[in-house]
Amino acid sequence: MTALTSSPQPRSTSPLAMSSQDPTQYLTFMLAGEVFALGILAVKEIIEYHSLTVVPMMPDCVRGVINLRGAVVPVMDLLARFGRPSSGVTKRTCIVIVEVQNAEQESQVIGVIVDAVNEVLDIAPADIEPAPAFGARIRTDFMQGMGKVKGKFVILLDANHVLSIDEVTQLVQKTAISPALALN
Repeated sequence: MTALTSSPQPRSTSPLAMSSQDPTQYLTFMLAGEVFALGILAVKEIIEYHSLTVVPMMPDCVRGVINLRGAVVPVMDLLARFGRPSSGVTKRTCIVIVEVQNAEQESQVIGVIVDAVNEVLDIAPADIEPAPAFGARIRTDFMQGMGKVKGKFVILLDANHVLSIDEVTQLVQKTAISPALALN
C-alpha cells in the first residue's frame, strides 16, 4: 500500500508560528462503520493485509505476528481490544504500523488491523473535545479526545494506551494464571 513519512513539516521558528493552536495531523480509519484516528507521528506505514502467524496463548486482541523486513511485529485487532466482535477481512482491510512507547519509554512497533484507511486530517486543538465520561463504546483511557471534523466527531485514540504491550502482557499473565487457580 502506501508508506507514510512521520517527519514533521518544516515550520517557521517565530513564536506566532509555534502557537499551541497549530493543527495536528491524524490518520483516520474505519472500524465497524465508525471513524477513528491516530496521531500521524505515531504512524510509520500502512501495509496490505496478508496472512498472520498465530501465536498460541495470546489474548484475543493479538491476532498474530508478521514479518516486516525481518522484524517480528505483533498485530492487534482494535475491535477485539475494545471488547467487540472482529470485522471480516475485505480487500480494503490493511495493517497500520504504529510506534508506541512502553512503560520504560522504549519504542515498540505494533501492527493494527483496520477495516479501511480514510485520509490524513489536520485537526486544530480548538476542535478537540475531551473524551466523554460515559456513553463511549470504548474505554475512555483509550481516547485522547473527540475531534470535530466537518460537523461530525472522530474518536482520537491514544496510541500509547490502546496499544499498550504492557497491559496486553498483563492480560496474558491473568489468562495463564486463571485456569491454574480453577484447579485448586
